[in-house]
Amino acid sequence: MHVVYILQSEPHGRFYVGSTKDMDARLRLHNAGRVQSTKFYRPWKVVYTEQAADNLAARHRELELKRFRSHARLARLIEAAGAQSPATGA
Repeated sequence: MHVVYILQSEPHGRFYVGSTKDMDARLRLHNAGRVQSTKFYRPWKVVYTEQAADNLAARHRELELKRFRSHARLARLIEAAGAQSPATGA
């Protein structure tokens, strides 16, 4: 299974949207500074995840979330997911 995720920078509050097959390994890369677009905002925490059937579905959903372009809109998605199910999110 692939995972679409949203990370939040702990010190800066920024969001990052991505997808991966191995969430634990990917989070370690983000927090180790090995991902160019996130290395200056470390540390990161996972605030939202959702499962995707395959890589293509995960990439489509990732791009959909990236098109939100709004911190507030991503925050509402995270909040709604947390209210619906304790298994969704971090």
